[in-house]
Amino acid sequence: MATSKESGKSAGSSGGSAQKSGGGSGSGPAKRGFAAMDQNQQREIASKGGQAAHQKGTAHEFDSEEARRAGQKGGEAVSRNRAHMADIGRKGGESRQSASRAAAAAAGGAASGSGTKGGSRQGSKEQ
Repeated sequence: MATSKESGKSAGSSGGSAQKSGGGSGSGPAKRGFAAMDQNQQREIASKGGQAAHQKGTAHEFDSEEARRAGQKGGEAVSRNRAHMADIGRKGGESRQSASRAAAAAAGGAASGSGTKGGSRQGSKEQ
């Protein structure tokens, strides 16, 4: 009798583990509990937890000074990455340049806008 129970357990457990390893091998471990819920359910539960913490008085609320310090720390951390900052500057320059081109085109065409810029440049060279 003991052997029949053991064989039943091993057969059941191997079937269960085969399903988990077969289904989860491509996408990692199977999601269970909170992770298995859809996003709306997760938000509802998290919202209830936040409301309960506020009612109890244990919730943390940022004041403006604390938020300012946190933002400053984040800015310092980002600015240490020189390649990232160069990329940001490059994108900003590109968008500013395209915005000025669009404004010049709207003001009277690209030819008249560029002629005005060229005239001021030539004037500065002659003087």
